[in-house]
Amino acid sequence: MPFGVPQWAQAIVYLVGALEVGVAYYPFFACLSTPHRMWGGVLGLLYTVTWVIVTAVDIATCPGGMVLGPWQKLIFQWPSVLCLLFLLGRYVYIILKSVRVHLKLLAEEEEQHLMQSHQARYVQSLLRRPSERSAEKSWFQRKIYDWDPYFKFPNRMIGTSIICLIGLYTVTLADYSLSDYTFDQIDALKDSVAELAASCNQTNNLFFVLATQIEKFSYVARKSWLATTICASFTSVSYTVHVLVCYRKHLRRLWAGQKGFLPEKFHNPSSAVSVAAIARYSGWQIAFTLWGYFIVHFVQFLFAILFVYGVVIPIQEGRFLEWLTNFGFIFLTIAIVIGLVILQIVMVQVFFLQAKIDPEDKEKPLALNNRKAFHNFNYFFFFYNVIMGLSNCVIRLLMSCVVGTWLVPRIDRTIMQRGYESMDPGYSTWIGMIFADHYHSNPVLVCFCHVLLIRTVEKQRQNNSAYSQFQNTTSESGTGGRVKGRWLLFYTLLRNPQIILLRKNRSMSLQENHKAITSARMMASQAERSTDPVTQMNQESDHGTEPHTFE
Repeated sequence: MPFGVPQWAQAIVYLVGALEVGVAYYPFFACLSTPHRMWGGVLGLLYTVTWVIVTAVDIATCPGGMVLGPWQKLIFQWPSVLCLLFLLGRYVYIILKSVRVHLKLLAEEEEQHLMQSHQARYVQSLLRRPSERSAEKSWFQRKIYDWDPYFKFPNRMIGTSIICLIGLYTVTLADYSLSDYTFDQIDALKDSVAELAASCNQTNNLFFVLATQIEKFSYVARKSWLATTICASFTSVSYTVHVLVCYRKHLRRLWAGQKGFLPEKFHNPSSAVSVAAIARYSGWQIAFTLWGYFIVHFVQFLFAILFVYGVVIPIQEGRFLEWLTNFGFIFLTIAIVIGLVILQIVMVQVFFLQAKIDPEDKEKPLALNNRKAFHNFNYFFFFYNVIMGLSNCVIRLLMSCVVGTWLVPRIDRTIMQRGYESMDPGYSTWIGMIFADHYHSNPVLVCFCHVLLIRTVEKQRQNNSAYSQFQNTTSESGTGGRVKGRWLLFYTLLRNPQIILLRKNRSMSLQENHKAITSARMMASQAERSTDPVTQMNQESDHGTEPHTFE
C-alpha cells in the first residue's frame, strides 16, 4: 500500500480500491447498455478515446522496466489496449447504426423480447419428432468441441473467461520474470560459494562440493521451471475453456430435469444463496483460476525436480544399472501388490461365485458358492490385507492430494469427499449460479411466459381500443376459433390416439366402444407410418378428401 493503515482497516482500503476501479470502468458499460444509442455511442467513444490516449502516453513515456527490458509496459498492457480498441470499434458501430436509423435508411430496432431466437429454436426442436438417424460429427466435434445452435452463453460467462485469460497472461509473465530473477540470484550465490572454495587451500573442501551442487540445481530448476510454466499455463487455459463446456452441459441437464449429477443436498438450493452466487461467481472464478495456476505450477515443478533427480541425472552420470536395479525393486513390489489384488478377484470369480443364471449374462450373479472354502480364503488373506492396507492408505492420501491440487482451479467440481460438499465454497457458488441461470433462462419456461405476455398484451389492446373495428388488426371470430380448435384437436389425437377413449365421460355401448378402439388403432398405425401428419392432411385436402373430425 502507498500509505500505512492499521491491520484491521486493510479490508476497508481494499474495498475502497475495488470501488475506485469499478467507478473508473462503469461508464463503458453504461454507454453500451443505455437505450439512447446515439448519446451512448458518442459519450462512450469520447471516454474510450481518452483512455486510449492516456494509455498510449503512459506506454510511450515509460516503456521499459527492470524485469522485461525496454518493452515491459507494452508487453504487459497490450491486452488492455486491444480491449480498448475493440470498444472503440463497438461505439463507432453504434453511432453509425444510430445515424442510419435517424436518416430512415435502416428500420428502428424493436423492443427486446423476453424470448431469444436460440431459445425459440430449442423449444421447436423439442416439439419436432427426433430423427432416427443421427448426423455424423467431425473429429473436432467428437474430440474437442461440439457447437450447440440452441445454446448461447451469457455475457457474464464470456466476460469472466476473457478476464481469466488476460489474468493468466499477466500472471505467467510476472511468474516467469520473477523466477528468472530468483535463478539469477542462485547463480550469484553459486559464484560466491565458488570464490570461497577457490580461496581455500584444500582440494576437496565442502564449499567446492556445495558450489557444484548449487550449479546443478540451478540448471535443473531453471529448465524445469520453464517447462512447468508452459504446462501449467496450458492446463489453466484448458480449464477456463472446460468450465464453459461444463456450464453448458450442466444447464442442459437441468433443462431436461436431471439433477442426479449433483449431490442430493444441492437439489434445492436457497433462493438468496443462488442469487448471491451470481454476484460472487465472476470474481471467485478469476481468483480460483489465478491461484490454481500458481498451485498447479508449483506441484508440477516438484514432480519435475523429482523426475530429473531420480531418473534423468542417474542415467546421465552413468549410473543406469543402479537406477534400473532400484527401479526394478520398486516396480516389482508394486506389481506383486497389484497382482495379489487381481489374484483375489480372479479366485473369487472362479471358485466362490455361483454359475450364471442365463448363459448370455455378462457376469455371474452376486451369490456366494463354497461358503466354507470362502471363509478359509478370507481368513488366510486377512493378515496380508492388513499390511497391504497400510500402504494403500498412504497411496490414497497422496492421490487425494494430487487430484485435489489439480482440481483447485475447477470451480465446477468439488474437491471435498461425498457428504462434505457444502464445505467447498467455490462449488456451492457454482451450484447456486447454475440454478439461478436455470430458473431465469430455461427456454421452455421463457417461451411459456413469452406466449402468456403476448396473449395478454393482445387482449388488453383489443379491450382498451374503442375503435378496434377501424384498425387493421382483426380478432378471430367465434367460427374461426372453433375451426382452429378442431384442427388442433385433430392433430393432437392423431399424434396421441390412445387418449381418444379418455375424452368422453358418457357411457358408451359395447359396439361404440369397439368402434372407437378400432379407430384409435387405425390412427395409431397411420401415425407410425406417416412422418408428418400435417403434410398428410394437406395432401388429403389437396385431393378433395375431408379429414375426420372428433366431437
